[in-house]
Amino acid sequence: MKYTVEELIRLGRTLDDWHDGERNSTRLARELLRIRDRNGCESNLIANPAQCEFESTRGQHNIILKARQMGMTTWIAGRFFLKTITARGVLTVQVAHTREAAESIFRMVQRFYDCLPEDLRKGPLKRSRANVRQMVFPELDSEFRVLSASDENCGRGLTVQNMHLSELGRWPGDAAATLAGLRAALTPSGELVIESTPNGAGGCFYEEWQQAPAKGTIRHFFPWWKEPAYVSTPVTEFRDDEVELMHQHNLTPAQIGFRRTLEAGYRGLRAQEFAEDPELCFRTSGECCFDLDTLHRRLKEAGEPTQVRLSGALRIWFPPMPDTEYIVAVDPAGGGPDGDFAAIQVIDIRTGVQCAELQQRIAPLQLAHDAAQLGREYRSGVHPALIAVERNNHGHGVIAYLRGELRYPNLYEQNGQVGWLTNAATKPEMVGNLGSMLVTKPDLFRSRALLEECRTFVTRSGSAAGAVGGAHDDLVMAIALAHSVRAELHVDRGRSRL
Repeated sequence: MKYTVEELIRLGRTLDDWHDGERNSTRLARELLRIRDRNGCESNLIANPAQCEFESTRGQHNIILKARQMGMTTWIAGRFFLKTITARGVLTVQVAHTREAAESIFRMVQRFYDCLPEDLRKGPLKRSRANVRQMVFPELDSEFRVLSASDENCGRGLTVQNMHLSELGRWPGDAAATLAGLRAALTPSGELVIESTPNGAGGCFYEEWQQAPAKGTIRHFFPWWKEPAYVSTPVTEFRDDEVELMHQHNLTPAQIGFRRTLEAGYRGLRAQEFAEDPELCFRTSGECCFDLDTLHRRLKEAGEPTQVRLSGALRIWFPPMPDTEYIVAVDPAGGGPDGDFAAIQVIDIRTGVQCAELQQRIAPLQLAHDAAQLGREYRSGVHPALIAVERNNHGHGVIAYLRGELRYPNLYEQNGQVGWLTNAATKPEMVGNLGSMLVTKPDLFRSRALLEECRTFVTRSGSAAGAVGGAHDDLVMAIALAHSVRAELHVDRGRSRL
């Protein structure tokens, strides 16, 4: 069939319509678009199970968490190519994580074009330019570009109707800033697809996945078994975890055989590279300082706070009880909208249970005020709670305000000096003590935000411990401080009874 420009536009208006159980775009992709398959052969673009599922559930803004080699980039490129050649004034942009990946995507798009019927390529879809990862269709005034996230000013100054951001978890530099610039280029009615394999429980993609529901972005998770090619020699004797997985997801012995090849080849990175669970797959890029299995179990068990205040910054699980002593541990920060978070943890001195938590970007003076307010709320009789402030850096200002302006009467002292000093000598013991308690007494820890931070708290180069890039550790350090002070108090009180 020969198409005129107007006929292409009429076709474009119905791409998202359903017919005989599939979208028109799925049918048109099968009929018009050609790809290079896994065996290196040229074939029609026929939607696989993961691609079909995405088509049935996608919305205007989407984020895809997936295992490797699921064909999502190919599918999105094909669908966006169809949207570009069947509408006027459209700019489609795909952004890859490297220039090499961008070149690979553009070669795929070039194949889409080269395999179109000749009457289209020499008629309404004749190009005026096809270089530097760019195709321009003058009769439609439409354009398809493939960019790299490493390109300077990637996407700035554009007005984009279709945007696909590939492998966001592996973008170089300040990925969040690059993403913000690209989002600003998307029109209000434009379609956005963010996709990536996981790359640690931190960073831009992890944050986007976690915040997707609040932003109105539809989440799509595609584990490795959605790909029919992922099979191997069938297993005949199964482990307990394999039996459970087979029952949960209706897997075959051949799929379990493939899973075992992954275990042998990828070892600890299997859960990240070939995702099975949308939480477990976010493995850290370093060695986590805490037991990941314990954290995963506790995350599933942790409930919601009984009270939430300060627009969600203050979370309370247990209100103050009469004749109960508490520690209010404070991890200060500099404040400001883009700075680190300040954190406060309130624990019961006798049991160690986490009672309340505050996490907010606030200046030291406001932090001192909030700590004093919590200390007086969690008092024992007439005595306010013990406030322990990390005195490093901004902690000096918090302590000065608590002692001076607020005249707070119950401040923790270490070696005759108010506050706790975290340094190369004390930090390993703090982290080690917290790690032990997470394993032996996980029910003491109530906060999902804290447990998520624990998952991203790793041993980095030089044996230093802290959050992976893009993540935070203020809640971790505040709770570690609280339990270190509690352990010290128990030792001192034990000595006093001798």
